[in-house]
Amino acid sequence: MSAAITRDEVAHLARLARLAVTDAELDVFAGQLDVILGSVARVGEVAADDIPPTSHAVPLENVFRPDVLRPGLSQEQALSGAPESEDGRFRVPQILGEEA
Repeated sequence: MSAAITRDEVAHLARLARLAVTDAELDVFAGQLDVILGSVARVGEVAADDIPPTSHAVPLENVFRPDVLRPGLSQEQALSGAPESEDGRFRVPQILGEEA
């Protein structure tokens, strides 16, 4: 494991992150970061070379149904519930005040 995180390193990180940190917080954060980095180092020591790296603990399988072509609505059926239609399309109020 590497050396403990210093107050100066925490102050440098705080400046990079643009965080306002008090002197008391520097000591607290230095201790906390040291514990976090120590824990990460321990996890690295536990990982064995005979265990292959994986992205998922269980195998993935496709849960989607296959695509099946089905008939859809005709143009007349689709427009049958519209308040207004024009030239085979939905007619909506003009909102931009421009001519198309």
